[in-house]
Amino acid sequence: MTVRFMDVFTEWASTYDDTVTGHDPEYKEVFRRYEEILDTVATKAISPVVEFGAGTGNLTQRLLDRHQDVLAVEPSPEMREILIDKIPTLPVQDGHFLSFTADHAKSFVSTYAFHHLTDEEKGEAVDLMAQILPQDGKIVYADTMFVSEEARLQTIAEAKAQGFDSLAEDLEREFYPLIPVMEQIFASRGFDVTFTQYNHFVWLVEAEKMGE
Repeated sequence: MTVRFMDVFTEWASTYDDTVTGHDPEYKEVFRRYEEILDTVATKAISPVVEFGAGTGNLTQRLLDRHQDVLAVEPSPEMREILIDKIPTLPVQDGHFLSFTADHAKSFVSTYAFHHLTDEEKGEAVDLMAQILPQDGKIVYADTMFVSEEARLQTIAEAKAQGFDSLAEDLEREFYPLIPVMEQIFASRGFDVTFTQYNHFVWLVEAEKMGE
């Protein structure tokens, strides 16, 4: 989630809520169990929370329903407009994983956003969050990941075979990580991390900052 993909965010803004509810067959599997994924991330978050890629506010609302103190960070003007219309009292910041202002947080959360960073940038983002998080603070997010490069290429081939050209283009263009890479990123920065698969594409990541 950086300005690199701003055109993608603009394109998605007006259709995102319909897509996540399963109305687009091309992305139906990507968003299968979407409501459960959001609820799980919200349940695992610890207040105060910084949410990256708040988008149209679907996770944000669940965090607020759990009486969490939330700062929403969103780079897309179109997405921010929708978010502010939905939740007018919400603090919303123009920013992203590598450019934000937060004095304190006990958890950082996101859904369907971390893949907009290169692997190097993912490491930089975790570094920034680690500097703010206290011991036992968390990074919790859900995103598309793959167990291996072979699995990623196979998924792209399957999307093309089904005529899902937009999905295949997404998978080829953006920076969907491999789980072993993410394990190394978190472990090398002092996090205990677990991965739980929710559908063919999406895994939930819960990384807890350990003591020295």
